[in-house]
Amino acid sequence: MGRFYTREELVDARAEWKRQGKSVVFTNGCYDILHPGHIRLLEKARALGDILILAINSDSSVRRLKGASRPLNPEQERAELVLALQAVDAVTVFDEDTPRELIAEVLPDVLIKGADWAHFIAGREEVEAAGGKVLSTPLEPGYSTTGIVELLLTRTVQPA
Repeated sequence: MGRFYTREELVDARAEWKRQGKSVVFTNGCYDILHPGHIRLLEKARALGDILILAINSDSSVRRLKGASRPLNPEQERAELVLALQAVDAVTVFDEDTPRELIAEVLPDVLIKGADWAHFIAGREEVEAAGGKVLSTPLEPGYSTTGIVELLLTRTVQPA
């Protein structure tokens, strides 16, 4: 099981992992409703290094990005869920609209995002300038939190 880190703790842990010669992979997202697409992306990301950091958007960050009705699950619960995943070693929360500042502080060896963000991967310039790799991975077809929310809102209860 992974561990939750404050930003300061994560920066210190990253420095220690670097001293130990461990390769650090970083990804981020809202992770509002955990689904198989999330799990598969995290497993692919974890396979690229020794340590996987997952930064999740704070509740206020999610609201700014997704609207007043989101998140459906508060950040503490979202963090708890992803920490239970075998692929995730470290979780932190960021309050900005993008994790660019956090990425610049952590400087992972690999930064990975789903292909839906391939046009703009926050932190790309910082990671590449430090000699790291930036990758995008194809999304799992049929999996999206927004799609799940829309489906739930349009379903009607069928009589038994």
